[in-house]
Amino acid sequence: MRFAIGLLTILAIASVIGTVLKQNEPYPNYAFEFGQYWFQVFASLGLYDVYHAGWFIAILAFLMLSTTLCIIRNAPGFLRDMRSFRSRAGERSLAAMKHTVSIEGQADLGALSGYLKRQGFRFKTIARDDGTTLIAAKKGSASRLGYFFAHGAMLVICIGGLIDGNLPLKVGELLGSVAAETRDLPQSQIPAISRLTAGNLSFRGDVTIAENKSADVVFINSGPGYLVQDLPFIVTLRRFNVDYYSNGMPKLFASDIEVTDKASGKVTRARVEVNHPLVVDGVAIYQASFGDGGSPLKLKAWNLDSPQMPPVVIDGLSKASQPLRVNGRDYRLEFNDLRVFNIEDMGNGGKTDASLGQRMKDAREVTRPHQLKNVGPSIDFKIRDSAGQAREYLTYMAPIQQDGASYLISAVRREVSQPFDYLRIPLDDQMSIDTFMRLRAALNNPALYGEIAALSGAKAMQGNAISPAMRQEFEASVKWILARFAEGGFEGLQTFLEQHVPADKRAEVAQTYIKILQGAVIDVMTVANRHAGLAPMAQDAAHYRFLLDSLVAVGALKSYGAPVFLQLDSFQQIQASGLQMTRSPGKTLVYLGSLLLVVGILLMFYIQERRLWLLVKPGSLRLAMSANRHNPDLDRDFARHQDAIKQLARGEDGHRPTA
Repeated sequence: MRFAIGLLTILAIASVIGTVLKQNEPYPNYAFEFGQYWFQVFASLGLYDVYHAGWFIAILAFLMLSTTLCIIRNAPGFLRDMRSFRSRAGERSLAAMKHTVSIEGQADLGALSGYLKRQGFRFKTIARDDGTTLIAAKKGSASRLGYFFAHGAMLVICIGGLIDGNLPLKVGELLGSVAAETRDLPQSQIPAISRLTAGNLSFRGDVTIAENKSADVVFINSGPGYLVQDLPFIVTLRRFNVDYYSNGMPKLFASDIEVTDKASGKVTRARVEVNHPLVVDGVAIYQASFGDGGSPLKLKAWNLDSPQMPPVVIDGLSKASQPLRVNGRDYRLEFNDLRVFNIEDMGNGGKTDASLGQRMKDAREVTRPHQLKNVGPSIDFKIRDSAGQAREYLTYMAPIQQDGASYLISAVRREVSQPFDYLRIPLDDQMSIDTFMRLRAALNNPALYGEIAALSGAKAMQGNAISPAMRQEFEASVKWILARFAEGGFEGLQTFLEQHVPADKRAEVAQTYIKILQGAVIDVMTVANRHAGLAPMAQDAAHYRFLLDSLVAVGALKSYGAPVFLQLDSFQQIQASGLQMTRSPGKTLVYLGSLLLVVGILLMFYIQERRLWLLVKPGSLRLAMSANRHNPDLDRDFARHQDAIKQLARGEDGHRPTA
């Protein structure tokens, strides 16, 4: 018993872990969440797939064996005891019981039998050779059935757990006939050792199917790799349906699918929704998730190293990769998912100085009000150089309003474990980045510095900001500052100050540089528009803010780390449905075992076994009672029966209400 209780305790703890810790995720997800040390510790304990871990299955097997042996050992005695009336009890043994009393008087056996019947007892009357008569009665023997139901329930649950734990698969892995695949291969090239046949006893796997595409396998995460589970049918996604709330959060998503049996060709059409699966050939098909199914993309590629070049249109496909050649160098452009809806928290709790990262992060805090908003489509991609080094980028398609101005948002990070650094590119009156790119091209074109400086000098002379003798020096300063800024942005200017200007004069010199740059940027825009055959930009606060934001964005592009800026121009959305398919024959046994366990507990705790003996002798009788467990009810029942039988012994009517 102690051994079984210990096993049950371990199983209970393991079940809590399996409920709290998300199971069967890819190993990199756990390594990212827990760190390398704890990832290895938890992996060695099998906590990422608790219910299929070898030790969990072993405990189930030992518990099943222990329960079976317990039933075999105790069942015969229990059955004999349930059938027995214990009619061999003698006067000495009855007198030794805790609840016993000797009653004077002569009671009629018929009256005693009638009383016991009315009280719900079954009894047996035995006339003995010494002239005494023993009436052995009992009721509530069904409580003994609770033992069988409870232990049988544990046995059935363990069998169901072993079936769904896929014991044959674990044995195959132990013997080396089954091994997880760790390479990223097309499923048609997966070797037989990593494939499971359609006759596999139990499985739970996932597959993502794009619209009008089919699948006849699911993928099962197995340790550091995966297994491919063949299905007895082909699943085709005809249409994916999704509805959204007004703030862009998904309200309902469902898949219209066709399931074609491989053997018979029978086609089953159904809609699968969350919590409304389709069951075919014992395999339940659940709606688990949804995402991008490989959408055609059109992007504008702005050459950051040659800003005078017009943008080039690139055709791409999400969830795919393609070569990219820029300025004579080869890169790999790796597209991830296209996300049509992006729900971001655009609130700042009433503060106006919140950083861009704080504005764009997911809404995770609950201690302040949120302003959830759909900021539109985005594409996630990586640009990998010939050495294999890559940066990840996230670019939004739609303009995003911040503090009364419109921006195109892009983000970059070097590693997956790092947060994104966001870049805001201001948009012009046409909600385009063309004006910004034209300004950036002029800032990076030294051939225009003379014209820009001359225009800045003339304006400074006109405003009496400088004298004629200082004009040449002022224009030289403008050209020098433009060159330093084009080379390194604001960080380049800061580095120059730290290296060449004494610490006590840096603030004053830096303020001078910023004033010259902020004034010259107007002339940079004027010259850029002039060379493009466009009218000068309007001189007002909104457009001046655009220019100042442009300076910040130009400086930020210095650390963008990409040869091109990719702007998502258009797309054709192809949706995909994430389906989870499970074969779980042990589930029915587990449900049955749970029902038996409830019945067993009810029988054991709510039905009490009572045994009553009446040893009738000439002129007296002895009453004795016992129960399978002592409680105050037994004391009250004994007192009640004692009073009633005393009345019968005196020749009175001993009828009492039944308990």
